[in-house]
Amino acid sequence: MKVKLASSYGFCFGVKRAIDIAQGYENSSTMGPLIHNQNEIDRLKKDYNVGLYRELNEVKDTDTVIIRTHGIPKNDLKDLKSKDAKVINATCPFVTTPQQIVKKMSDQNYSIIIFGDEEHPEVKGVKSYGKDQDDVHVVIEQKDLDNIRFKHDKIATVAQTTKKKEEYLKIVNTLILKHKEVRVFNTICDATFENQDAARDLSKEVDIMVVIGGKNSSNTKQLHSICKENCENSYLIENSSELENKWFNDKKLCGITAGASTPDWIIQQVVHKIEDY
Repeated sequence: MKVKLASSYGFCFGVKRAIDIAQGYENSSTMGPLIHNQNEIDRLKKDYNVGLYRELNEVKDTDTVIIRTHGIPKNDLKDLKSKDAKVINATCPFVTTPQQIVKKMSDQNYSIIIFGDEEHPEVKGVKSYGKDQDDVHVVIEQKDLDNIRFKHDKIATVAQTTKKKEEYLKIVNTLILKHKEVRVFNTICDATFENQDAARDLSKEVDIMVVIGGKNSSNTKQLHSICKENCENSYLIENSSELENKWFNDKKLCGITAGASTPDWIIQQVVHKIEDY
């Protein structure tokens, strides 16, 4: 089986930065999963004894706590800093940006639209920076705008960093047609663009596409969705153990891409296993 990797794939800047930080603080714990890849979290636990807290009340005063790449809600960060624990902020700078925008625009009496998944930790964190939580609205598709009652005539929009730019444009265009002042901030990460464009191009020329990444990772699911549009035989896996021989029957060329939280060692394991088919 021939294998071709996408021209852009895998770890983004924010994930690399967070892992470097975690590896520099042995015997620490992260506030929420550091990244959306359980295999890499398990490696950090095994090699560096980096633990995991899911609730603030688990944190002890003498702990070293690392904030996850997706960030945490503003009040949670405030409560964490009020403890005597050592707090290391590994929030991706590209996630910090929409947090700051929401705070600034909300303070200037703009109603806020966040394009993203309401239950995603990044979106929960970004939303928390709004001055009036009742006027910070999260939408996932165009029609969601129909049911929103804005408190102000001025609208400001941000997007979850891993979302599709085409879908964001639909939201923005609808708002512009209905409101006189709409401030649009492009907060989708460039690395997301590059990985998505590369996956789209590769999926058009292969017989089968394998997307490697966490099943709960937003950007990995986006990659799989994009690949599926062009290559029906597209599969999302977390590691090489999930590959199935039957997928590769009568196939000659396999394309591979990976989510922004997928480490290179997992990608190489997948590549080697597929090449043996």
